[in-house]
Amino acid sequence: MTDRQETEIATADAQKATPTRKVFMRTYGCQMNVYDSERMNDVLAPQGYSATDNLEDADLVILNTCHIREKAAEKVYSELGRIRKVKEARALAGKDMMVGVAGCVAQAEGEEISRRAPIVDMVFGPQSYHRLPKLLDEAKSGKKVVETEFDIDAKFEHLSERAAKPVARRAPSAFLTVQEGCDKFCTFCVVPYTRGAEVSRSVKQIVEEAERMAAGGVREITLLGQNVNAWHGEGADGKAWGLGRLLYRLSEIDGLDRLRYTTSHPRDMDDELIEAHRELKTLMPYLHLPVQSGSDKILAAMNRKHTRDEYFRLIDRIRDAAPDIALSCDFIVGFPGETDQDFEDTMDLIRRVEYGSAFSFKYSQRPGTPGATMKDQVPEDVKSARLAELQELITAQTKDFNASRLGMTFDVLLERKGRLPGQLVGKSPWLQAVQIDAPEELIGTVQAVEIVKIGTNSLFGELIAGHHDSNGSSHGAIKEAAFDA
Repeated sequence: MTDRQETEIATADAQKATPTRKVFMRTYGCQMNVYDSERMNDVLAPQGYSATDNLEDADLVILNTCHIREKAAEKVYSELGRIRKVKEARALAGKDMMVGVAGCVAQAEGEEISRRAPIVDMVFGPQSYHRLPKLLDEAKSGKKVVETEFDIDAKFEHLSERAAKPVARRAPSAFLTVQEGCDKFCTFCVVPYTRGAEVSRSVKQIVEEAERMAAGGVREITLLGQNVNAWHGEGADGKAWGLGRLLYRLSEIDGLDRLRYTTSHPRDMDDELIEAHRELKTLMPYLHLPVQSGSDKILAAMNRKHTRDEYFRLIDRIRDAAPDIALSCDFIVGFPGETDQDFEDTMDLIRRVEYGSAFSFKYSQRPGTPGATMKDQVPEDVKSARLAELQELITAQTKDFNASRLGMTFDVLLERKGRLPGQLVGKSPWLQAVQIDAPEELIGTVQAVEIVKIGTNSLFGELIAGHHDSNGSSHGAIKEAAFDA
């Protein structure tokens, strides 16, 4: 019997059951894990599970883990210690609790998690969550489940099948994974070892899921991939498409007003993708394009396969196509062998590019990566001092970029209620949080907003009377006015 047949049988059996079970999902790390957690909830719903934010109420607990950050595995074991106490308390009350560890730490640690944490019933990697019904059945029979095979194609095929099925209303903004894995093998990174080689979903699969999202109320989709601009999925013509062509196709979907993508590699920004930034009004003027270092020596040691000069020339091409674009970046300070001059080269790059935002980290050794065994590891106090200096510069640039929006009028996608009564929070085209006073029924609409105040972490605006999109604003006209400002 195939996995698909077993899943269908398990689903049919679960749908006959009347009790509703609760699943507590804790998600660590990147947006792709957020997407994966949402899809796990989709897979579990036909099994009678509904989401809960209360650990004590959960019949099933899943930790969807990330291996990128420092001491990621130890944080998971610490959390499992807390869960063990809750599971024991539920057992005394005559209630069961299943515990699963998913994601990249599960992929990397495998049997070690089962050994160190006996309360864990299932350990499964990021390519196996579509098999949850079968894994649950195995675990309930008393088997300790460890599933860490790389079977991305099967996962994506399962998603394609589910894409044709109706879903409940969705949040206005959502993630959609189009590509997984990475072939770049940067010497600091564990992704090729935990997510595997690059695999791209087909155009048909992606479009079907995007249409399903739009039908459920999604107005903005962010395409996800460990190396998303390396996506090369099969198109309707049987040929491999690039990400630029995919964005053009997605822009044709009714109700889908905004497109974004992350995370990109400088080596994969081709002409068609850059041209999409010039031509597509649905493609938001924001690009996360990690460089990691401004030193050619360190870039070579990181195996990035591009130079600082190539990065500068790429930025010029992108800004020529989209002058108003906001650039975001990742930086690692204190990579093995980084000297004061190497660090200054990074600071010089930041000053020259002028970012709207950035993420920055101290280098930390990841077992199994080449960087972990390199000589000339940088002392921790030096890394801390460099990180503080870099973050001070980035913070100043972010403040300047946010301040440049003061007095501008542009479209804001309103996504949720704010902390204060009568307040809504949305996103600007440049991914900034925008807070306005507006009625709750405007959630899920794109509204023209004038920015009247700049906060520490967000912009504050006022609705422009008389402008409403298809749910209420004149989207195209306001966007044009914004970019002329």
